[in-house]
Amino acid sequence: MTITTTTTNELDSIVATITEILVEVIGDEFLLDVEVTMATTFSHDLELESIEFVAMAERLQEWCRVDFTAFLAGLEIDEILALSVGQLAGHVARALQA
Repeated sequence: MTITTTTTNELDSIVATITEILVEVIGDEFLLDVEVTMATTFSHDLELESIEFVAMAERLQEWCRVDFTAFLAGLEIDEILALSVGQLAGHVARALQA
């Protein structure tokens, strides 16, 4: 049970960091319309442009040294379009544990 709480807290922390990175990349105006949660999608909910997606990936890699490009390479195009903050946070958590 403690592991679940730790994992939840870790994921919440990672989502908060991803949100901070998004604010750096696209500005905080988007927070007026969208609350970033585990279910928030980059394509549909945040309407991230590809250049913004690349900038986010670069900052993510600087922050946690996770190979975001390799992660995306393992996904189909429809999976990339449906990618959620929670899926990315889960990938970061797994990479940090490795």
